[in-house]
Amino acid sequence: METSHARQNFDRELAELEHELLEMAGAVERMMAEASSALIKLDPVLARQAISQDDAIDQMELAIESRCMKIIALQNPAGEDLRLVAACLKIIADLERCADLAVDLAKAALKIDNEAGRSDIIDLGKFATLCRKMLHESLEAYVRRDLDRVRDVAELENEADGLYRELRAQVFLLMRRDPDFVVAHGWLFLAIHHLERIADHSVNIAERVHYMVTGELIQISGYQDSA
Repeated sequence: METSHARQNFDRELAELEHELLEMAGAVERMMAEASSALIKLDPVLARQAISQDDAIDQMELAIESRCMKIIALQNPAGEDLRLVAACLKIIADLERCADLAVDLAKAALKIDNEAGRSDIIDLGKFATLCRKMLHESLEAYVRRDLDRVRDVAELENEADGLYRELRAQVFLLMRRDPDFVVAHGWLFLAIHHLERIADHSVNIAERVHYMVTGELIQISGYQDSA
């Protein structure tokens, strides 16, 4: 009876942990949406709104990390339970970095607005939408324990890599053709680099979902061929 009661308490703690992680994930997705829109529309209000949320995300990460460490110390999890807690620790680190990169995107939007007044000379919207989709799919994979969505993120990574290279080449060409706007173009390059890093962190999250479900650590780039 005591064992059953202890298990119920442990399950409740794990459920609370997942609830907090999903709250953080939702906040990061909203933050990235605002930062991306600020970049595409050059909207300083949206940019500053995204930047203002960074401290709250940091506090969420610390709270979840503290809960994870408490569970490890007091519950001594094993097997699937341990994989869940370990995955949460890694996922919140990637989410926090996505939030930092959203701040960088918002700051780039302010700089580009000041230097050039436009950001539509390359297709930032297409790339931002793709990277946001990768983050969303990786988090859906976590919620649903869905290895098919892990595979989807792997496929999207190839698309993101190709689009990043294409946009980078376009920015370099702009720099050579129009040196008067080289500073603005430099911020454009940083913006697409920040988006590419968000895509990378989304891949990390998907890899942790695969580990959580299967117990196997893999690099997602090889997942499509091996699945």
